[in-house]
Amino acid sequence: MNETWIFVGAALGSFALTWLGGFWLIPLLHKLKYGQTILDIGPKWHKAKKEGTATMGGISFIIGVTVCFTIGMMVFAKNGANYVDTDKPEFIRAVSGMVMALLFGLMGFLDDFIKVKKKHNEGLTWIQKIIFQVMIIAAYFATMYINGLSRTVISFPGGLQWDLGLFYYPLVGLLIIYVVNAVNLTDGIDGLCSCVTTVYMIAFSVITAVLGMFGQQLLAYCAAGGCIGFLTWNAPPAKVFMGDTGSMFLGGLVCALGLGCNAEFLMVIAGIVYVLEALSVVIQSTVFKITRKIHHTKEGKRLFKMTPIHHHFELSNWSELKIDGVFSFVGLLFGGLAVLLAFSMFGK
Repeated sequence: MNETWIFVGAALGSFALTWLGGFWLIPLLHKLKYGQTILDIGPKWHKAKKEGTATMGGISFIIGVTVCFTIGMMVFAKNGANYVDTDKPEFIRAVSGMVMALLFGLMGFLDDFIKVKKKHNEGLTWIQKIIFQVMIIAAYFATMYINGLSRTVISFPGGLQWDLGLFYYPLVGLLIIYVVNAVNLTDGIDGLCSCVTTVYMIAFSVITAVLGMFGQQLLAYCAAGGCIGFLTWNAPPAKVFMGDTGSMFLGGLVCALGLGCNAEFLMVIAGIVYVLEALSVVIQSTVFKITRKIHHTKEGKRLFKMTPIHHHFELSNWSELKIDGVFSFVGLLFGGLAVLLAFSMFGK
């Protein structure tokens, strides 16, 4: 069987399962009264218009991606040694990445569950989240090490390589925490995280093809299909939110592809929207604290109207649809750059 049809079939299957899942999941979430609680510190119209919208909808694409990825890997295994068996590195990388994403999704589910039960927007504490994330990352690194797939080198364009030695693990671990939580921050308005992640997955479907990593490529196709399927329910005005359940899972997939392909640098380039979303929060907080100290006042200056930065554009009278489009276009440009860099770094 031609592997292209496996990828396309997996993407279409993931789309279909996610889209169809919305028909039963959204009514179920409403019946269980699993509605989103909106923070008062956000844009004022969010609380009025979005309060009570069904959340934890990411369950639909988690099911779609997981089922289609599993079936796809089984089809590859059945079609001979040219693809995959349980002893091959490609299988281990892809499946380990998928498991890491599922564990991040489970953590997000616990966070969402606590929120809806307590009827407020505070779930797990920040220290609990960090502990969970460190444990997940440590388990992923341990799996790579046990199977002889660990490495400490980061590749850059121009043939440059940076061997970090043992420092690789804490530094890249911090990068994973940053990226996963940055994806979570991007899920702040209708459709944004779904759109941006679709673009990221399309870029990595090409990068994985350049590298010849069919397991990672299958993962990218399934994720893209799932995001598009969810977008049919999550586009403005959203009928359901993915919640931390979905955004943490997607953050795990973003990192699984970057690390699984030995392409941490390309992960950052293709994921520039995520990077800037989280960076805007860091910059805002830093400027606020510094100016408050300098001027000896209770209130410091703010560089942006509100962060993450998509809220700045919301308060600048951009519609959610416009923000989705512009941010996705930026992601597309940098995703294309990542693809070009991949050809120069890994192309044969």
